[in-house]
Amino acid sequence: MGFQRIMALHVHDELEYQAYRDAMLPILHFYGSDFGYDFAVSEVLKSKTNSQINRVFTIDFPSEEVMNAFFSDESYLSVKQRHFNASVTSSTVIGLHETD
Repeated sequence: MGFQRIMALHVHDELEYQAYRDAMLPILHFYGSDFGYDFAVSEVLKSKTNSQINRVFTIDFPSEEVMNAFFSDESYLSVKQRHFNASVTSSTVIGLHETD
């Protein structure tokens, strides 16, 4: 069984966000994980948050434990601090669930 995280973001700096993605992807792959879907959205018809959303994606992990290890990895946290926080206005976890 795998584990999937579904995310929604409001990205306000596309170039800096791409720098974040480029820097974090090797770390994500180290954990045997990858993006499953990735959408740039222009219209949100319904939302449970007041935050704006212009990006929706999934990240697939081998397990919930691997996901937690990735998000607490010092290398990842450094990349997040340097690039993610400078490019993303808001972040919403839409869902977390096991996959087949």
